[in-house]
Amino acid sequence: MIMNFYESKPVSGGPPKQIVIFLHGVGSNGKDLVWMAQYFAQALPDATFISPDAPFHYDLAPPDFEGYQWFSLQERSFEKRLEGVQMIAPMVHDFMDATLKRFNLPAQKIALVGFSQGTMTSLYAGPRYKDKIAGVLGYSGALIWEEKLPKGVNVIPVHLIHGDKDEVVPFPAYDHGRKRLQKEGFPVSGSVSEGLGHSIDQEGILSGIQFLQEIFS
Repeated sequence: MIMNFYESKPVSGGPPKQIVIFLHGVGSNGKDLVWMAQYFAQALPDATFISPDAPFHYDLAPPDFEGYQWFSLQERSFEKRLEGVQMIAPMVHDFMDATLKRFNLPAQKIALVGFSQGTMTSLYAGPRYKDKIAGVLGYSGALIWEEKLPKGVNVIPVHLIHGDKDEVVPFPAYDHGRKRLQKEGFPVSGSVSEGLGHSIDQEGILSGIQFLQEIFS
């Protein structure tokens, strides 16, 4: 169950008209991505930005380490990662339910933004939410899906951004994700940050801002 989160309210000062939920990478926490709100808010002044801590302690670190994970990476096979995203998706959906209810907004006004493991989680949970959401923006991640998609998966806009020198989630994951999503009929866009490792740069931020503006327009 997702409990703790960090929130940046609309800079317009009014009630939120859009919701952006950040899902951080493995071993990190909600603080790690909420900084992006200051840049996104310039283009989305009526949006509220929420960055929760993943519900599980990072199990590859000491107990006193303040890092979290959406699912364990003690075993890194595709099958275990698939089990991981399948397990965490209902918890993400519950958090989305509660957030939409709190602000009295429809699903079309919420977008997921992930980094690394947060992107894996967003790409799985977003299309499988009970209602169609605005879209998913994923940085430095990978698509972890079943070979055959179950019924009820919503086709939503997806924008993927990846550094071509990523040493953690290798760059081929970007091409794999785009091709599979396109094969399933998803409107997919993206950008490549040349020379960038496992990180987010200014080019990626600008690309992400443009995508969010488009899906919320």
